Amino acid sequence: MIVDDPTADRSRWHWRTLDNAAGGLALDLGLYAVSATFAAITAVTSTLLPHRAWGAVAAVGYLLATLTVIVQLLLRRRSPTSRLTGLPARWAVTGLAWATTTLLPLAWQSIDRAGGRTDRAQEEVLVVEQAGSRLLEHGTPYLGPDAIAALPPGEQLMGYTPYQPGMAMFGLPRALLDTWWTDSRVWFAVGTALALALAVAALRRTPATTGEPTTAATHRRDAALLRGVQAATVLPICALTLATGGDDLPVLALCLLALAFAAADRPGRAGLAVGLAGALKLFAWPVALVLIVWGLTRRAGTRVAVGAIGLPIAALLPALLVDRDALTENVLRFPLGHGLVTSPAQSPFPGYLIANALPAGRLIAAGLLVAAGVAIAVRLARRPPRTAVATALICGYGLLAAIALMPSTRFGYLLYPLALLTWAPALHRPGDTPTAAVADERSGRTTSA
Repeated sequence: MIVDDPTADRSRWHWRTLDNAAGGLALDLGLYAVSATFAAITAVTSTLLPHRAWGAVAAVGYLLATLTVIVQLLLRRRSPTSRLTGLPARWAVTGLAWATTTLLPLAWQSIDRAGGRTDRAQEEVLVVEQAGSRLLEHGTPYLGPDAIAALPPGEQLMGYTPYQPGMAMFGLPRALLDTWWTDSRVWFAVGTALALALAVAALRRTPATTGEPTTAATHRRDAALLRGVQAATVLPICALTLATGGDDLPVLALCLLALAFAAADRPGRAGLAVGLAGALKLFAWPVALVLIVWGLTRRAGTRVAVGAIGLPIAALLPALLVDRDALTENVLRFPLGHGLVTSPAQSPFPGYLIANALPAGRLIAAGLLVAAGVAIAVRLARRPPRTAVATALICGYGLLAAIALMPSTRFGYLLYPLALLTWAPALHRPGDTPTAAVADERSGRTTSA
């Protein structure tokens, strides 16, 4: 027997009330207005020049979106059924916002950089492009420990490529031709847009949740889908990241695509999508693990695992055969803090503060991180996620805990849990009965948190 939690019900009701206020336009207005403020502050105060350049352009884009939503709200007061205030119009404003706050500053910085400006890209852009050049010339994107040690001390950090081998593919265009559109950020944006478009298409082909009229259910699902896309595109933490660095966004988008395939009951495709993400970056591996467990509940664990595990292994094998030491130094030793130089990821989350402020703090932070991982593993063993919604929630809360407790981390990594948690409401499907789905969601929130 499932005992309902009145507090959880009230929390869900309050969120839906806020999200649906003025047909969703009220929350749109808040999102764009706060984002405009954030971008303006970034343009004035950031110590990173690419971030300042992004803020100067994005603040105008967010302001335009804010003014557009204000006009929509005024129109809605006069004509509540106007097509200019409905869901398609909100999708159009989201597309405009992404173009002006992400794609425009990205292209601007890429063109400036091609013209000789050296302050128009974050270091990860250069790292990925250098990895592409090495892959083309030597068959591996990694420098060995001896080659890194031979670099001048100020350049050793840039000698590391702390990504999975697949990330170097985004650097290949620059290795072949030096122009603005071969900037790796351009291809990060292309990969992100393609993965999100496939995710939206997969979810729209999936019938909406039963238990209410079809039109109402479809509208609710599409509204939740729009909110999820906004979180992965126009949310400042995502827009800023893609315009100035960008390597996390295709990884995130592929994870969202994998969850969309899970909601559509396509376990094989879900495994392939998260496997592609795992071939790019380690952050996708926890998502792959949870998706495999979800697949086991549907007797499709092997189908998920073939892509989720097979693709990252296939990406690692060539680099392993060419230079095992280089692979180990870049993919294992450096992220774990045992490289020739330390990672610059030092955002003041609890794990970082504990590691640097307490005696044996690094061991304490590592212990807390392991404890969180064990708690999530126990949850997966005792109550495996049976819905895509619960899978997304476990991934979101789990990554949030990991980011908080990692000794070396970045503020920008929060884009993963924020987008995953916002994506979850769009993943409901007819097979998820209301009682089971709600119970699974609550269990995921309770255990993961």
